[in-house]
Parts: sequence; C-alpha cells; structure tokens
Amino acid sequence: MTKTTNPAHEVVAGNGLLHRRLFLTQGAAVVGGGLSLLAAQPVDAEPLAVPPWMKAPGTHMSAYGSPSKYEAATQRFVGGTPNVVGSGVSFTPHHKLHGTITPNSLHFERHHSGVPDIDPAAHKLLIHGAVRRSLTFTVDSLLRYPTVTRIQFLECAGNSGGNLSPMPPQAPCGMIHGLMSCSEWTGVPLALLLEEAGVEKGNEWVLAEGADAAAMSRSVPLKKLMDDAMIALYQNGERLRPENGYPMRLFLPGYEGNMNVKWLRRLKVVNAPTMTRDETSHYTDVLLNGKALILTYPMEVKSVITSPSTGLALKGAGVYEVTGLAWSGLGKIRRVEVSADGGKTWGQAALNEPVLSKSFTRFRMAWHWSGGPATLMSRAIDETGAVQPTRASFIVERGERQNYHNNSIQAWAVAASGEVSNVYA
Repeated sequence: MTKTTNPAHEVVAGNGLLHRRLFLTQGAAVVGGGLSLLAAQPVDAEPLAVPPWMKAPGTHMSAYGSPSKYEAATQRFVGGTPNVVGSGVSFTPHHKLHGTITPNSLHFERHHSGVPDIDPAAHKLLIHGAVRRSLTFTVDSLLRYPTVTRIQFLECAGNSGGNLSPMPPQAPCGMIHGLMSCSEWTGVPLALLLEEAGVEKGNEWVLAEGADAAAMSRSVPLKKLMDDAMIALYQNGERLRPENGYPMRLFLPGYEGNMNVKWLRRLKVVNAPTMTRDETSHYTDVLLNGKALILTYPMEVKSVITSPSTGLALKGAGVYEVTGLAWSGLGKIRRVEVSADGGKTWGQAALNEPVLSKSFTRFRMAWHWSGGPATLMSRAIDETGAVQPTRASFIVERGERQNYHNNSIQAWAVAASGEVSNVYA
C-alpha cells in the first residue's frame, strides 16, 4: 500500500486506513510529517477567561457519587415485552462509552419477571440432587470462602438479533449491540462448593434456578461449573445491584447471558439436561432445514465499531479514530481487522492492553477520511483461530428465522455528508 515519509502514516488498506503503529507508538513524533491528528482550534496567545465556576466554591461532597448533569443523555435504552409485567431489556449505550469496563449503572439487563427485592439475610443457596450431602449457604457464609476476581464480559444470546431482520435497523450502536457489558466480577469459585457437597459419579449436569417470580432456570454442564464458574457477589468493586442479581448470581464466563442465573437460589446436580422453558422454547437456533440447535452455550468471536456509528456524524474530512470492542467466549482476542471499503481490503487495528480471556478488548485504528462515501467494518479473530463471519455467511449456516447468537460483521455506511447509517454488506 501507499507509504508516506513518516512510517506511522502508512496507508495499510483502501479508503485511507492508517497503520496501527499510530496507537502503538508513544510520543509526538508519531503525529509529525504534515498529518495533523488534532481537532483543536488555534487561538492567539491571550490569557484564559475566568469562568463562573471559578468564582465561588462548588457543591459539597455526597455519600454516593453521580454523573455530571451534563452527561444526563448517557443512559440505557429500556424496552419491555408487551402485556408481560416485568419482562424486558435495557441496552448499554456503547457508542457513548469508552474503555472496556461497563459502569454498573449502565450494565445491560434482561428480566423475565421483574427485579425481586431480596433481603440478603433471608436468602439462601441450596446445593442438592446427586450429591453426597446437601448444603445451604447464606451470603455471610459465602463471604468466608476464598474469592477470585476476573474482568469478563456478559452477553445476551439475543444481542445483535435485530441485524437479522430484512432491513437494517437505523438505531444507535447501543440499541443494536447493547445487550452486552463487561465488568470486574468477584465471587466464590463454584468448584469449591460442589467439591464440599460431593458430586456423585455419573452426573454431568446441574439445574440452576433463580429467586425471581419466574424462577428462571437453566441446565449447565457440570464441567463448566468445575472450571471457571463463580457465585458472583461483587461487580466492579461494589456489591451486586438488584438488577444484576443481588445478593448473588451465577457467573459463567463466555456463556450466553441467560445461563448466568441471577438471584441464584438452587443448584441441583442431575444426570441430564432438564430442558427448561428457557432452553427449549427460547435461546435455541432454528436452522434453514427446520431443525433447531439447542444447548449452544459459548458466545462466539465478535466485534463492533462503536465510533463512528449511527448517530455519530463526522464533521468534515480529516483523520478520525475508528474504535470499538472485540470479544470471544472461547478465549482471548488475537487480532482485529478494519475495512473502510466494505470488506475489499483490511488493515490490522491496535489492541489496547491488557488483552484478557473472555473479556472486552478495545481496538483502535486511525482513518484518513477523504470526505467521500465509505463503509466501515471490523472483524475479530480469537486465539482458537475462529474468524468473525459476514452476515451472508452467518445466514447460510444459521438462517434468518432466529434472533440468537448473531456474531456476524457489522457495517456502517458513511455518507459524504458525514452521516452514518447501518447497512448490510
């Protein structure tokens, strides 16, 4: 591809995508060579005016912090299921966030019968079934066990399902891909509790049940519970919030969100999947031949450009940062590639460290937009070698009849006006 006098300005893919070293090298020397990355306004050497907020003391401290009133528009998109009390979703506004950690107040939600008001002193977790001895655990007793802390994502199986509709939804990135979030989770490794109960041989499944009015239940492979599952008690350093499972929830890194049962009250060891409502009538993939895939758990490799995206118009030709999130329920992200010409050519993006297993990874790429039409896309590759599929190839394999497990590539069309829209490419 075309090269400039400054290696950092090397064009690596069509329509102006620049080398990732712009984000891998530190120092002002990277920006030099006639390519300005700054959107600052030049001013005369005049002293800054003294604004009103510097002329009087500010407000007093608060017992629990809140965002600035000027950020009031950064909120979740909330939707409900018609005629069903307490059933609905809220979407994380990823196009307004940065980094990889989702604030607790903006974490996505999916509820089947509302958020229960649980007194932690009255709540217990029962482990029973095919075990040598049944055990119950209170919140206080769990807090006496060794804990682990991991930064990992949680994604609803229905995330991005709208992109399987006949026409691309014209909505902000967060409304299309906002049923996913990433947090620092702290809790007790479930293997410790199951070993204490003593699982009887020949049993490879566990029924997990929540304490909401729907008694939301899922079958979980015992192998997963003995691997990296935890009973989560803390999220981003504070106790779980009610909408995220207070006082305790099951957390299964990389598995579809519905299996991470909130308000966990019961784990029953059994010898086969129990085929609950939420793993038969829901969260299954209906294929083109009419058959259905069930018990498909890991969320596959995926990425999405969060900016530019729908609603985030570009303000004239020049250099922009293309940035987004990549993740995989099978491990670490190995590479993310970005295209500005609808997938004809690809350039490798820079990955922000640390790159963690089953966690969001922030990617960045400099783009010299000429001011003409462009189509931005990203595709992720994880450490297993799995490559994020195109929408067309996903439909060939899975069909359009279901709204679950869509990990296909998102495309954003940039018009000459700078407006961005959702397109199928």
